[in-house]
Amino acid sequence: MTVFREARVEDVAAVVALLTDDVLGRGRELGTIAEYEAAFLRMKSEGGNHLIVGEADGRVVATYQITFISGLSLRAARRAQVESVRVAVDLRGQGLGAALFADAEQRARAAGCTLMQLTSNRSRSDAQRFYERLGFEPSHVGYKKKLSTR
Repeated sequence: MTVFREARVEDVAAVVALLTDDVLGRGRELGTIAEYEAAFLRMKSEGGNHLIVGEADGRVVATYQITFISGLSLRAARRAQVESVRVAVDLRGQGLGAALFADAEQRARAAGCTLMQLTSNRSRSDAQRFYERLGFEPSHVGYKKKLSTR
């Protein structure tokens, strides 16, 4: 059985391993564990930003980040932004992803959110079909702009 819980700093290496376990991640997750641990501590200090792990038999087998965002649009809707969704390769197709999103939805409702949203890389067609099966609609076009840090 998988238990979803708030990540701890000692989970960071396992989460990074999940993030790098695909074609996109291998090319972009190139930092040191110390850099990721520092980022995790910054996330925790932000209050509405949570890294969640799914743990089974002492192993981190899934992860997602959920951020609660208050806003004025959509009648002052509070949103849950879900990012960095990963399930261990050997456990895909067994319902763990659906359980992960059930956990995310429960957390979002508990935080007073009326909307869950996420983005997905265009190349992740399997993930997009999965999200649509869960009831997510491809309603927007997303844009990103890289900012140099000098």
